[in-house]
Amino acid sequence: MRLWSEPEWLTLNDGRLLWWPGAFAAEADAWQAELRRDIPWQQHRLTMFGREVNEPRLSCWMGDWAYRYSGRERRPVPWHPRVKEMAERLETICGQPFDGVLLNLYRNGQDSMGWHADDEPELGPNPMVASISLGERRRFLLRHTGGERRELWLEHGSLLVMAGEMQHHWRHALPRMARATGARINLTFRRRHSA
Repeated sequence: MRLWSEPEWLTLNDGRLLWWPGAFAAEADAWQAELRRDIPWQQHRLTMFGREVNEPRLSCWMGDWAYRYSGRERRPVPWHPRVKEMAERLETICGQPFDGVLLNLYRNGQDSMGWHADDEPELGPNPMVASISLGERRRFLLRHTGGERRELWLEHGSLLVMAGEMQHHWRHALPRMARATGARINLTFRRRHSA
């Protein structure tokens, strides 16, 4: 049985993926409880097929800049001290600073995220996105434009980092899971690209 005490770079075509299931296992329970309680979660609206619908999750944008997502600008809320601490720890692991984070709260298995790439212009040509998962274990799907597929299980306290050309060639999704009854918080840390 593998203990996952160290990160592992997975071999992918057209991108780099760091996978570390036990990265924050010791802190995960306390972090999840604190963020569930303290973050000003909101249910945002988006336009799908010409009509407005609720996003199937709650979210919060935090950081130093406004973020444009799904055709809407999200103004940042001030950094929560714990989330700022997490960003600083990720800087040590990833070798770059992060100045923004999208927090998503998936209340149960009915909440989800469809296929997408984190390829917004503000993130630059080859963005690094570092993702911390807290709470209910969920499936994470990856699909290459050439047809290759991957599946990972995002564990409580895990770290996943997408880097290199991943956002050009891969899409990812968190599908609905009927068996998932608990809540999951996901934090995706980003850095604004300076032109």
